[in-house]
This record gives sequence, structure tokens and C-alpha cells, in this order.
Amino acid sequence: MVTVECRSTLGVVHAVSGVLLEHGYNIMELHQFNDIRDERFYLRIHAEPGLETASPKSEIARGFQDLAAQFGMTWQLRDATTRTRTVVMVSKFEHCLNDLLFRTAKGELPIDIAAVVSNHSDHQRLVEWHGIPFFHIPVTPETKPEAEAQLIELAERMDVELVVLARYMQVLSDELSTRWQGRVINIHHSFLPSFKGAKPYHQAFERGVKTIGATAHYVNSELDEGPIIAQRVTEVDHAYSPEALAAVGRETECKALSEAVRWHAESRVFLAGAKTVVLK
Repeated sequence: MVTVECRSTLGVVHAVSGVLLEHGYNIMELHQFNDIRDERFYLRIHAEPGLETASPKSEIARGFQDLAAQFGMTWQLRDATTRTRTVVMVSKFEHCLNDLLFRTAKGELPIDIAAVVSNHSDHQRLVEWHGIPFFHIPVTPETKPEAEAQLIELAERMDVELVVLARYMQVLSDELSTRWQGRVINIHHSFLPSFKGAKPYHQAFERGVKTIGATAHYVNSELDEGPIIAQRVTEVDHAYSPEALAAVGRETECKALSEAVRWHAESRVFLAGAKTVVLK
């Protein structure tokens, strides 16, 4: 799996595919996007060895190092079969956690859930039933620095590449958000900023909303305003009770979050300032 980002210029696809051909690889999938406004080019190629004499990854990497100097590009070379080491964080609401556990167990998500972390102990038995370590790290305003230090130590010890906030109801500090930029995915309902605080679906019911949505995004220092990766929307009407709206909301949150996690783990997401480019 090769991902490339560079300035918009001629010959990038030709050069990258040429390196793969030279080293005996077949291109199985190729997606690209040329952002005319920002003059940036994004490329994702899935290639597989076509010959027994195909070069090892180290030799392909040297070829891309030469291209990086020529095109001023950043690139990543990753084995497509490698599963992304992930920590899931959760509070009281378990629907997104349940969905991630199920999809991972069924092989629908290319991740390995190394651990689940929570500021409550409610879901310990569920997580351990899946054979996954559970860590209870309580958080108060006074203990937040210590709690985040425990989280950092845990992530580093377990070689974690991705952190998923599956309805984790604590705000990460600006320092941690910056440290893990592009590595933390959050999910929330898409009523924001209209319906803040408790019982947003009851607030939505009182206003007669006609759509229920969810947004999965990277975490940054701006609360719930990081670069968007995936969104889901479902139509509703006046016949939906607050409880029915909440049920629809749970489903849209699960779908949006699982899509964002899969696209990230498959190296389909590029950070582009305040937004993302997703090569699906």
C-alpha cells in the first residue's frame, strides 16, 4: 500500500507506478485526487507482488526516497495486510463500542483492538468476554493530567497507532490532542452546535427535526470541530418519539464511526488542513 501527497505537478502517477513496476508489483487499485484550489495532489495505490522475484519493501522504499526529493512529496509504504493497533475509549454509552467489537471480531475492520479504556467500569465484563484487556482510568478535573499520563504510557507500551473515542465523554487536553494529531477519531451527533448538553434527541424532538446525523472526525484542540472523515444522515419525521430518534442516532453514530475507522486503517484518509481527503 502506497500513499503519496505532494504539490500538483505532472508525472507523479507515472513515476510512482514506474517504481512499483520496476520492482515487480502489479497495481490492484489506484485512487487519486488533484486539489486545484490548494495545488495539492493525493494518491493511494494498492499493489501486490506479481513475480517471485518481486523486490522486498526496503528496496521499494529507496525508490520512493528518490522520488520524494524530485517531487517534494511525503509518502508512506505499508503492508495492506497489517492491522492497525487500536485503543478504544468509552464512557457510559456502549453502542459504538459494541459495534466496533463485533465488526472487528467478524473481520470487517482491519484493526486489532489492543485495549479498551474507560472512565467507568460498566463495560469491563463485555470487553473481557471478547478477550481484550480493559483499563479503568477514572477522570476528575483534579486527576486529568495523571489520567492522560496513564493513557499515554499505555498507548506507547502497546504500540498503539490509533485511538477511537467511542462516545468517550471526556475532553482530551490540547496538549494530548496536538501530540496525537491525526491519530484520534471521535464521534458525535450532528445536531451541534444547535442542541448541546444533555438529552440532545429530546431537544431535537421538541424542535421537530427531519434528519438525524452523526459525524466522525479527527480530534484537535477545537472541541468537536476537527477534520471530518465520515458523516451519516437518516431521514425522520413527526411520528418518531424521542426514544426512536435516539435509536436512529445510535445507528448513524455506529455507521459513521466504523466507516471512519476503516478508511483510516486502510490508509485512505489524508489530512488537508481543516479538512480531509478520503480516497475511497
